[in-house]
Amino acid sequence: MIKRIIIIGASSGIGLHSARLFAGMGWRVGVAARDTRQLIALKNQYRDKIEYERIDITTDECPELIIKLIEKLGGLDVMFLSAGIGWANPMLNLQKDLDTAATNVAGFMRVVDTAYHYFRDNKISGQIAAVTSVAGTKGLGISASYSATKRFGSTYLEAIGQLASIDRVKLYVTDIRPGFVRTPLLDSEKSYPMLMTLDHAAPLIVNAIVKRKRVAVIDWKWAFLVKLWNLIPGCLWRKMKIKL
Repeated sequence: MIKRIIIIGASSGIGLHSARLFAGMGWRVGVAARDTRQLIALKNQYRDKIEYERIDITTDECPELIIKLIEKLGGLDVMFLSAGIGWANPMLNLQKDLDTAATNVAGFMRVVDTAYHYFRDNKISGQIAAVTSVAGTKGLGISASYSATKRFGSTYLEAIGQLASIDRVKLYVTDIRPGFVRTPLLDSEKSYPMLMTLDHAAPLIVNAIVKRKRVAVIDWKWAFLVKLWNLIPGCLWRKMKIKL
C-alpha cells in the first residue's frame, strides 16, 4: 500500500529535502508552502508522486487549504509540519517576537489541529510529526521567543498524544528536535557549533518518521548535549552567557 504524507514548509530546507526523500521512496507526497516555485519543480520532477498547494499557516484559510491538499492526495497517513521561523533577538524586538509566535504557535496549532480532526473524524489511523528544536530544552536569552515557541510545540505534541488516547484515536505523534542544520533559517555568515548538513540530517528525520519515534533529537551529538542541558539547575542556567 502506497503511503501518503503532507509536508508543510516544503519550499526549502528540511521540508524540501524530506519531500525528495519520501518521493524517492515511492510515497505520494503533498507539499505546501507560501512560495510555490520549488513545489512546482518537485511536481515536474516526480510527476504523479507529488501534489502541491500554496498554504500560509499564519492565515485563517490554512485548515481549508490543507483539506483541499488531502483530497488532491487521495487521503492522508502522515502530516509532517516543517514550517517555522526564528532568529537571535537579544534586543527583544517586539515585532520579531510576535511574528515568531504567529508562525510557531498559531500556525503550528492550525496544522496540528486540522490533521488531528481529520484522523479523529474519519476514524482512521495516522501520524502527526513536527519539527520543533533542541532550543526548546531551555529558555535561551538570545532567542527567547524562538526557544519558547519550540518548547510550546513539543508540549503541544505531547498533549495531542494524550488527547488521542482519551479520544481513542490511533494516532502516532513524532516530535523532531534538530540541532543546528544548514538551512536558509540560519545566518550564512555565522559559524554554528555542531552544524549539520541537510544530507546528514534529513535522512535521520525521515527515518524517525517512518519508525514512528515519539521524540527524535537530531543527531546523537545533540542528543548528548540535550541530556547535559537538562542536568543544569535553573539558578546556574540563568547565569550562563550563551552567545552565537
